[in-house]
Amino acid sequence: MIPGWVDRREYPFEPRELDVEGGRLSYVDEGEGAPIVMVHGTPTWSFLYRHLIRELSPRYRCVAPDHLGFGLSDRPADWSYRPADQGRNLARLIETLGLKDITLAVHDYGGPIGLAYALDHPENVRRLVLFNTWMWSFAGDRRVAWPARILGGRLGRYLYEKRQFSVRVMLRHAVADRRRYTREVERHYLRALDGHATWIYVRELLGSGAWFDSLWARRDRIARIPTILIWGMKDPAFARYLPRWRQVFEQAEVVQLADCGHAPPEERAPESLLFLTRFLER
Repeated sequence: MIPGWVDRREYPFEPRELDVEGGRLSYVDEGEGAPIVMVHGTPTWSFLYRHLIRELSPRYRCVAPDHLGFGLSDRPADWSYRPADQGRNLARLIETLGLKDITLAVHDYGGPIGLAYALDHPENVRRLVLFNTWMWSFAGDRRVAWPARILGGRLGRYLYEKRQFSVRVMLRHAVADRRRYTREVERHYLRALDGHATWIYVRELLGSGAWFDSLWARRDRIARIPTILIWGMKDPAFARYLPRWRQVFEQAEVVQLADCGHAPPEERAPESLLFLTRFLER
């Protein structure tokens, strides 16, 4: 059942459900053809990819899950919400649907969650699409570690669970183009928000550091997969990580969106599709 607050003109899909570790996972499965699995981060959900799904589903099978605690999925009070556990649920979805030779598109926290699958199953990943993301520990990065330490504590928990901080402050600040990120669009992120899950994600920026390091240590396993990096260069947090990814994927196609912030699928979907469609058809 889709809640009444979802604008069906914006999100005209019929979500499906899968029982996974922790609860019921909601996911979009639209179109036929070669599968594209789209993995969101925080504080977003499959709504982030709606423009891409709508344009690509006539030629591709577009699968976009909502992680537990996000979007239309269950929000179990006693589950971990750690990224490694979300990654296992993603792998279960891919395996249950029998998806082969997938294109894996990731954004934000969807990077480590989705790329964990690629590292474990590189033979089943045909292409990679990276939007403003990471896959390494922040232990030595003061620009991330210091605020993560504060927001991962009591103050952060209050702000995230009671004040909708992840959408009203963090996402709003990270988006560069407010003409497309309207109040109506933002409402879909606010109404779908589980402040507890998003706070766990902040806490795990440092708490899951060993897991992030374990992913980064195996990056050579995916370095030769054809990759496109579509990057918002006005992202206050992630713009500076593009050179690091270019060292991993030396043959990658790189698209720098000069006037885009943290969320290219939201802010620059039409522009991204020009490059993405050409990449997929190559």
